[in-house]
Amino acid sequence: MIIIGLTGSIASGKTTASKIISKKRGPLFSADKVVGKLYNNKNFKRSVARKFKFKSNSEFKKKIKNEILTNKENLKKLEKIIHPKVRKEMFIFLRKNKNKKFLFLEIPLLIESKLKKYFDIIIFIKSKKALRLRRYKSRRGNDKLFFLLDKHQLKDTKKMKLCDHIVVNNKSLGVLKKNLLNIIKLYE
Repeated sequence: MIIIGLTGSIASGKTTASKIISKKRGPLFSADKVVGKLYNNKNFKRSVARKFKFKSNSEFKKKIKNEILTNKENLKKLEKIIHPKVRKEMFIFLRKNKNKKFLFLEIPLLIESKLKKYFDIIIFIKSKKALRLRRYKSRRGNDKLFFLLDKHQLKDTKKMKLCDHIVVNNKSLGVLKKNLLNIIKLYE
């Protein structure tokens, strides 16, 4: 079994890259999907709402974003709640799929969360900041939150030193696919 992690800064194209490289090769775990499920879980919403002292309702995501933008320390509080839950799901995924040749895990904060030791190969997806901001805004994200989240992550130059492969994602989908397939061929 080869465990491959994909990471990168916010809106660098990690989700697209992970879908491309894992297609027909092995199961894919997405930390962002786990977080999305948490945000739809009533118990999780209640717990977070209590922690941040607001009522959990349909405006939950909006309130969380406001809490983070109002006080950046709230991002750390939120991560202390979310990260252990995502890590637990990651370990369940690894155990469940231990007989597969390849396992792919898309984890935005892989390096920051000190998860490197669980991976055989780490691929860093890199994109220019201006392009990442444009992608983020196209998904209805706001500038302030982008810059806050981006600043919260390690700089690309530091993360790249800790990764086995770097894929620049500033061009077309075709170029991204070609570069990813060249990497996976090294291990097939």
